[in-house]
Amino acid sequence: MRILFIAPYIPSLVRVRPFNFIRTMHARGHEVTLLALVPASENASSLDELRDWCKAIHTVPHSRIQVLMNGARGLFSGLPLQAYYSYSPAFADKLQQVLSESTFDVAHVEHLRGAILADSLKSLPIVFDSVDSISLLFGKVLEDAPNLKSRLMAMLDLERTRRFEGTLTSRFSEVAVTSEADRQALIKLGSEAGCIKVVSNGVDLDYFKPQTVPRESLRLVFTGKMSYHANVAAVEDLVHKIMPLVWNKQPQAQLYIVGKDPTEAVKALAQISNVVVTGSVPDMRPYLASAAVALSTVRYGVGVQNKVLEAMAMATPVVCSPQANSALQTRIGEDILVGDSPEAIANHILDLLGSPEKRALIGAAGRKYVETYQTWDRSVSILENMYAEVRNS
Repeated sequence: MRILFIAPYIPSLVRVRPFNFIRTMHARGHEVTLLALVPASENASSLDELRDWCKAIHTVPHSRIQVLMNGARGLFSGLPLQAYYSYSPAFADKLQQVLSESTFDVAHVEHLRGAILADSLKSLPIVFDSVDSISLLFGKVLEDAPNLKSRLMAMLDLERTRRFEGTLTSRFSEVAVTSEADRQALIKLGSEAGCIKVVSNGVDLDYFKPQTVPRESLRLVFTGKMSYHANVAAVEDLVHKIMPLVWNKQPQAQLYIVGKDPTEAVKALAQISNVVVTGSVPDMRPYLASAAVALSTVRYGVGVQNKVLEAMAMATPVVCSPQANSALQTRIGEDILVGDSPEAIANHILDLLGSPEKRALIGAAGRKYVETYQTWDRSVSILENMYAEVRNS
């Protein structure tokens, strides 16, 4: 198919879902044209790889001034601020130019922030990838976010996001989400069940694969973007509530917190003995490969936790909270270990640190799980059916 892929940011290894959709679409023989909005702070380095997979790439700068103006206008628009963030007359003009120069079978529109960018698509069939239910996320943020700013932003946008997500299937006849929980949240808001399909995240099994480097027997690792409030809350819980229980039995256990843009609160955790905060790293894989155990202790969030899939793909055993596992089909206790309290998580960690044999078994089972259920080929095959459905409707 000839696919026009519309995104409110540049797909990358950080924005792994659209990045791997495009990579896999190309591998399966589709012709992809990318049209992306580029916020002022956006890292554009992934464009070099994307050019290998796309017939054409068109980008439209999105200045800080435009974003600020959109925020002010959005308050009076009735749209979610997340959606109005991407309002761009320049993008609409570029879209019309692309449509006049090329023919497409379907448009793929990415994320709530991209929804407003679809307003100029006219009669082209559209599949909208909601990714997650943002109102479901905002509800969890209001309950559990660690700082007042995050809760206030969620409160400001929650009701207008609920109204918008309740009308998604009247705007788009095919809608994708990452998990059944997100699907049920959209249905509860009023969207039509038959139009919403679960298209889970995958993992690049060639990129994230077991390595032959020795594992550090007392090293734990938490990975993720460390400016994201859910990750900040997770590592604060990990350091203050869980690790003291681990250190009581294994005082030499090391915790590595690996990911870009750590907040000041996260950086401060490095003052604690046996806690390392790396900041941005060029490659996450060496940290996952050398760790004895990978951790994901998120207390709130929506969709699929990519950090869990990446660790499992590298055969690193994972200990996580129920929330981090909620979108997966794992066999708890065999593919992954799940603890619903600091004590339960600490006990799982100590159990694995004390048993190289169990670490190897859980790690191998985790790799087998992602090979079976979490491939990008599997996800794109579902998208292909959605593209065919919307073209024929």
